[in-house]
Amino acid sequence: MPVITFANTKGGAGKTTAVLLLSTELARMGHRVTILDADPQHWISRWHELSGHIPNLSVISHVTSSSLEAHIRENKANTDCFIIDMPGTRSPLLTMALGISDHVVIPIQGCAMDARGGAQVLELIEFLTEKTGRKINHSVVLTRVNAMITTRSLLLVKGLLATKNVRVLDTAIAERAAYRDIFDYGGTLSGLDPLKVSNLDKAKENAQSLAKEILRLLPVRVVRSVPHVPSILRRKVA
Repeated sequence: MPVITFANTKGGAGKTTAVLLLSTELARMGHRVTILDADPQHWISRWHELSGHIPNLSVISHVTSSSLEAHIRENKANTDCFIIDMPGTRSPLLTMALGISDHVVIPIQGCAMDARGGAQVLELIEFLTEKTGRKINHSVVLTRVNAMITTRSLLLVKGLLATKNVRVLDTAIAERAAYRDIFDYGGTLSGLDPLKVSNLDKAKENAQSLAKEILRLLPVRVVRSVPHVPSILRRKVA
């Protein structure tokens, strides 16, 4: 029952899009996913209301620092993976979420402001590691990347992360019309019409690649649930 937190103290970094892509792809693969919507903008909750029932996926809204651990405790029996969508601010809730996470994903666009917001999360992770002695696994995912053009700002961000020895996912989230459509109309990538959405196949490949890479980084392995049999979470074998 791993907990994955998406965090950047700057809003607009592509955090909620990353949460949505990972969550829906894991659910499509058969994993039971619970999204904890702690973002006061409630974009995930609004998307879920538009979408109606999506197999294997549930959303809990209005998550706060006083309710976070209770939500996880109360839903762990019917959840294979919790994914937390954090607000774009630094708060006690962020500290709590980082402290209970199995992996923290920091979305960063190719710009200096996003990089500074991501750096604040990295600093907090370092602080918590020093105070608790517990290593908090984390990585950066580059978001809203132009599939055809690499900008100078993006190269600068990559260089800064490399100097700090921060793991950057091989899978970057591209700028795709399909991602905007599922927020506007609800549903998932698999439910979109390829005749109406450009490069839908590329968007699906991007989401699948993101999910597979993040699963490989978890200290525990998510095992797809089987009907009438409790979901099992097995430790990775070295």
